[in-house]
Amino acid sequence: MASLLDKAKDFVADKLAGVPKPEGSVTDVDLKDVNRDSVEYLAKVSVTNPYGHAIPICEINFTIHSGGREIGKGKIPDPGSLKAKDMTVLDVPIVVPYSILFNLARDVGADWDIDYLLEIGLTIDLPVVGDFTIPVTSKGEIKLPTFKDYF
Repeated sequence: MASLLDKAKDFVADKLAGVPKPEGSVTDVDLKDVNRDSVEYLAKVSVTNPYGHAIPICEINFTIHSGGREIGKGKIPDPGSLKAKDMTVLDVPIVVPYSILFNLARDVGADWDIDYLLEIGLTIDLPVVGDFTIPVTSKGEIKLPTFKDYF
């Protein structure tokens, strides 16, 4: 009986391996807002849905690292759904406190930007399969605000 269950699991796993899955990528990270306590950046994430029906997004989890340290993280519950057979662009706001940015002064250097690694997990609810997380990772540089950004 156990071997029959193992064969059934292998069969289902083989069938699901060939099924197309939604894919995502970070298309842009820009400065959104500057206030007294923090800097807010906005990451644009493009996700393609190969299915003929909309897929609900359960949540978006994100973490941003710089200089080997975590400088921001968050969770967006129930951000909407992915359009059927189309690309959906999701906005992910990232807040980074100034206290962390000042600790990264070595990375900032003369060019007034920080190198980052952004990790995003889009958890979607696929029929039959259940919750599925689409990992999206991006590396790049983000500019820090200057005095002219305040005025």
